[in-house]
Amino acid sequence: MARAPWLGPNLSLGLMLIVLHMGLMVGVGSGPSRAFLLAHFGLFLLWQPVWQGTDKLVPARAILIVVGGTVLAMWSSWWSLALWIAALFSLIGGNVPGMRALRPRLAPVLAAVYLLTVLLVWVVPRITGTFEPQGFVVMFVRYVLPLPLLGILFVPADARRDVLRYPVDLVYSVMLFLMVVVLVLGALFVQQISQQTYAASLLQTVLGIAALTVGLSWLWDPRGGFAGVGQLLSRYFLSLGMPFERWMLSLAGLAERESDPDAFIASAASELVALSWISGVTWRTASSEGRLGDMGTFGTPFELEGLTLTLYSRWRPSPGMMVHMGLLARLMGDYHEAKRREQAQRTLAYLQAIYETGSRVTHDVKNLLQSLRSLCAAAEAGDDTDPRALLRLIQRQLPQITQRLQTTLDKLDARRPAVEASRPAALWWRGLMTRYAHEALDFENAVDDERFVNEEVFDSVADNLIQNALEKRRHGLCSRIRVRLVPAAAASQCMLEVVDDGSAVAEELVPLLFVLPIASETGLGVGLYQCRRLAHGAGYDVRLERNVDGEVMFACGPTAR
Repeated sequence: MARAPWLGPNLSLGLMLIVLHMGLMVGVGSGPSRAFLLAHFGLFLLWQPVWQGTDKLVPARAILIVVGGTVLAMWSSWWSLALWIAALFSLIGGNVPGMRALRPRLAPVLAAVYLLTVLLVWVVPRITGTFEPQGFVVMFVRYVLPLPLLGILFVPADARRDVLRYPVDLVYSVMLFLMVVVLVLGALFVQQISQQTYAASLLQTVLGIAALTVGLSWLWDPRGGFAGVGQLLSRYFLSLGMPFERWMLSLAGLAERESDPDAFIASAASELVALSWISGVTWRTASSEGRLGDMGTFGTPFELEGLTLTLYSRWRPSPGMMVHMGLLARLMGDYHEAKRREQAQRTLAYLQAIYETGSRVTHDVKNLLQSLRSLCAAAEAGDDTDPRALLRLIQRQLPQITQRLQTTLDKLDARRPAVEASRPAALWWRGLMTRYAHEALDFENAVDDERFVNEEVFDSVADNLIQNALEKRRHGLCSRIRVRLVPAAAASQCMLEVVDDGSAVAEELVPLLFVLPIASETGLGVGLYQCRRLAHGAGYDVRLERNVDGEVMFACGPTAR
């Protein structure tokens, strides 16, 4: 039920009981009494803690509300009022165990004292016909008993109560209702048997119930060799009227918001301290530790994987509460371990990215070094009588090497966006032939000036494939190497082919060529792997086109769509 913004829980509770008191004072069955009881029922709907304002009012609930209000207001009797007051007492009393602080307890306790007193002193005697209208009793009920109700109006409500309302404990409420029923019926039974006054019978019944309660409390926890009834029953009663489910939802929300494991534990610990049955908590992980709340008398440690957690309470926890604590600790430990694994995975992914970037850059630098060696070899073998030819060679090669080196260094800057370096195929082809002019390669160009290539991709792929073929020839595994640039099926695109006449690649290595780095004696074994990753990122593919003895061809071209 929705509550008016100005009508707090204590104010609605006080007004509800004041109107009920007025209805009881004017009697039962009169017009003013029905009006007061109807107003009381309306205030009860605004106060009641069972249905929240966000709940949907289904037809069954609507019928129940209408029937209840009609019966209470129109066909009220002292019997129905007695049952109603007992139900109110149990409902209010069942809301108290979820409150830890003294101030939130004050208003419900005052309300419970009023309801129990007016039931025993004013309502029950009228049911049995033993009501004796002594002056002091009437004065007490009319003018003294409403004072706690006026006090409820001025008790400030807990600021958190409007946000987080503690649920009514069904077990406590039922127990309180049965206790009131036993008290009333016991007093009536003693009166009938002993033929005493109602006051004397009520006093004997209260003393008897008190003695029985003390005995049961001792049996519940005797603190001797016997574990007590509580030890036997608590394992079956695990629902302690605690906002356990709400805390689990809060924990799940924290797990979604917090990625750092230490920050998650600190936030979860603050949520734990908000529970009514936990006064404080300490924790220690591999990288942090902390404490929150009041370190009470009883501390319960939990050793989890990567987490040491201690929960404190003001009272010795029962076995049922220990089960709840274990569940809380286990949930926190599992979430913390999941956060640690996520953090480790992020670290590994970061290191993997660094490794792959370093491997790619190392491979590119290796290719640039090979180009410089070729240039140096050309300079050493040059004719001293024609230095201008050597100068022209250096003038053509050094700017290209410098540009490629700058491109390689740009890969280390993660902030720099990737730019597709499109270049006319003919221009790129002339640069490639210049770089490998002294390597005895057969260059075959079959594209026109309208075709373009991705310079970064084709430079990396060409250098890698050509260097692999040259290394193969140095070991005597092939003699002729052909480099071809042919038109691709896609418009304005080209395909690069590197073919040697050596032996075929081993069959067991073919499925792994472009999938995993393959170790080799002459390098890091990441050339083909990195080339394909780079090519795929730009919309190209590198593949082993033909693999037979006498013709081994690698090709790079646009990815087939």
